[in-house]
Amino acid sequence: MPINPMDYSGKDTVLDVVRTERAKFYNIIDDPNNWYVQTRCSEWEVRDMVGHMIDVTEGYLSRWDMARKGEAAGALGWQAMSEGLNENAQAFRSLPREQGIWRLKSDSDTMMAIFEALTPDEWSGFMVTHPYTGPTPAFCYPAFQIMDYGVHTWDMKWGLGEKNGKLDERTAGVLVPYMFIIMQYTVDQESAKGVDAEFGVKVDGEWGGQWRVTVKDGTFSYKPAENLDDVQAIFHFKNASDFVLTTYQRFPGGEASGDPKVIDQIRHLFFKI
Repeated sequence: MPINPMDYSGKDTVLDVVRTERAKFYNIIDDPNNWYVQTRCSEWEVRDMVGHMIDVTEGYLSRWDMARKGEAAGALGWQAMSEGLNENAQAFRSLPREQGIWRLKSDSDTMMAIFEALTPDEWSGFMVTHPYTGPTPAFCYPAFQIMDYGVHTWDMKWGLGEKNGKLDERTAGVLVPYMFIIMQYTVDQESAKGVDAEFGVKVDGEWGGQWRVTVKDGTFSYKPAENLDDVQAIFHFKNASDFVLTTYQRFPGGEASGDPKVIDQIRHLFFKI
């Protein structure tokens, strides 16, 4: 992996990816012909993507302000994320298009200025309570913005006819470590009943690697692995984009080999966010 996106040494690259993906997102929403286009997210049109980004960005700004002031903040939990984000995104439908886009861009500029000013100590040591996931180190928030601008730009392009597009390899690459965290916290406990499995994940390319994953008693754990000779199944992704988009359940990517039962269990193990 060319950089560690969680370390301060990777800050410049991470923020450059945010800017790059944000520009692609803006390019789509700036065309008025795209406003009502249905996206890959079944309940969201392009206008709802704008509403979603206003919602999450203003939520971050509010939580950062509270953290700076030392004020307590609660979190709703990962399971509440999908429903809550959907309702909040659609709540902005009454906002005129030009006003919505201006509001998003203004919010985003404020957020980026905060990211750019982060010191080495703050990058990993400043904790901000995310509205859903709870206390989270500062370096995660630029990654959240990459997830949103990157994956949702893919969603919008899908709606515009680009059905087989991929995320930029660098964009997907900086998100690879976060995908394991997402999987760790989105195990559906009902689906996990009776699952006792050890499987491998292989991601090709300069941002890739291989990991050994264990799921037992509803708990997901993972670690880098030198070999995967003795695992029950392997999920092999030819690029980081397929791994990220599979984690976000846009499609079941990767070549799976090994025990068919384990493969099916893992494919259906996670709830969607």
